[in-house]
Amino acid sequence: MAPDGLPHIVPTGFPSQPLSMLRLFRLIRIFSVARRFGLDEFALSAGDSRWVVALRVLASLGGAERLRAPRGERLRRALETLGPIFVKFGQVLSTRRDLLPTDIADELAKLQDQVPPFPSSQAREEIEKAFGRKVEEVYAQFDADPVASASIAQVHFAVLPGIGNAPGTEVAVKILRPGMAPVIARDLALLDTAALLIETLWADGKRLKPREVVAEFARHLHDELDLMREAANSSQLRRNFDRSPLLVVPEIHWDFCTTTVMTMQRMHGLPISQIDKLREAGVDIPALARSGVEIFFTQVFRDGFFHADMHPGNILVSTAESDRGRYIALDFGIMGTLNEIDKSYLAQNFLAFFNRDYKRVAEVHLESGWVPAATRVDELESAIRAVCEPIFDRPLREIKFGHVLLRLFQTSRRFGVEIQPQLVMLQKTLLNIEGLGRELDPELDLWKTAKPYLERWMKDQIGWRGMLRNLQHEAPRWASLLPQLPRLAHRALADDTLTDLNRSVQQLLVEQRRHNRLLGVLVALAGALVLWQTALLFVF
Repeated sequence: MAPDGLPHIVPTGFPSQPLSMLRLFRLIRIFSVARRFGLDEFALSAGDSRWVVALRVLASLGGAERLRAPRGERLRRALETLGPIFVKFGQVLSTRRDLLPTDIADELAKLQDQVPPFPSSQAREEIEKAFGRKVEEVYAQFDADPVASASIAQVHFAVLPGIGNAPGTEVAVKILRPGMAPVIARDLALLDTAALLIETLWADGKRLKPREVVAEFARHLHDELDLMREAANSSQLRRNFDRSPLLVVPEIHWDFCTTTVMTMQRMHGLPISQIDKLREAGVDIPALARSGVEIFFTQVFRDGFFHADMHPGNILVSTAESDRGRYIALDFGIMGTLNEIDKSYLAQNFLAFFNRDYKRVAEVHLESGWVPAATRVDELESAIRAVCEPIFDRPLREIKFGHVLLRLFQTSRRFGVEIQPQLVMLQKTLLNIEGLGRELDPELDLWKTAKPYLERWMKDQIGWRGMLRNLQHEAPRWASLLPQLPRLAHRALADDTLTDLNRSVQQLLVEQRRHNRLLGVLVALAGALVLWQTALLFVF
């Protein structure tokens, strides 16, 4: 168990017996909540299998809150009852309006920033516990009513004390929900058990690496429970987009931050989901959609550091005259990272896909090791073409991504494509971005918007600018290594390994001389035969 109460989830191994019992009770609670809110309704139309029959039996038992409210509201309330992990699951689903009925999507959207808040008295207690002072001694003004409440924390507006005659600074104070660690620990343990069952019982389980995916999710949740980490993430992202015309990130007030309380610059703007109000404020909505795509690809491929929780509740849009239409990012608890190898393979995949070069897509999958080495390139190319070709030259509103994703999954299973755990957060963010783009501008051509940026990035990576940048990066290392080369060479000369190598080289030279002598004899014989044939021609 980690110091903050979270379990160390690992991809292999079995849980201990006490933890297994805890997971069993948690599973029973999930079924109980599902029955209470009538969630069996979502499965009753699946047919007459024995599992559906069992659900009908459970449904007949009834429940105090069954079917008294619309199905979307019941699903949202059930997720809120089950806890923060399930709330986050609902947040991701809320961005997929192409996969969900409208009534359910509208209800799940309320999970983005309308999670029931905890009492303001507890918020004050957490602040006083964090700083060891009364709230009035920390902030010149503190609003008791929260402005936003999410699954992990909630936010209150406040004002920092002014210096001298200067007025105080407006800030937003994020406070971690009390008692979160044990709740998340239980849910993560349950997810780990479910992943273990999937890996054991399902034929595709090992290929999908569910336990590694859960472990990756657990690491990000661990970061969310430490608001100092989130503050550092915000500071890094702000530095990456310093003076950017596309994105602004709030400044962190480090003297007023702890692991449970974070104080940042108060941002003014409209939620990106309020499209009608943004239009009234004069924001160019199609341009806003294009900017969102560019921000995403800049974070991923330029920085390898991206906001991995970009649902509409975490994004504002500035309506001020000076920077109208500029994105404002909030909530930096979950950030994704990519190394240079991942970035290169992803960029090559995207660019080949945008160019409809499906052979190159297949080759990149082989080169990266994402498919078995024995896979035939032409077969994989043909399968990818069959899935992707129909969606080009269409606006988002005409593309049924649910069908596309299903066919891609079937193709990946056929060719044994392995899930990459380090890319799970990127895949989640792609879903968020696509759902956001659909909401802003259904006519957005995602491919044409992203392709020029990726082409510029690739040229920058493999061109002379990339070479100079790599030389500058490696220069300090070579500067320290070059003076050591004589000493390292002397040590290598005195090493027994070099003696063995020299012995092997001498044996090779002996073999080469033997072969050379044999070759000389063969050449001499060949010459003699040629002379003999020439002499016979003259004689006859």
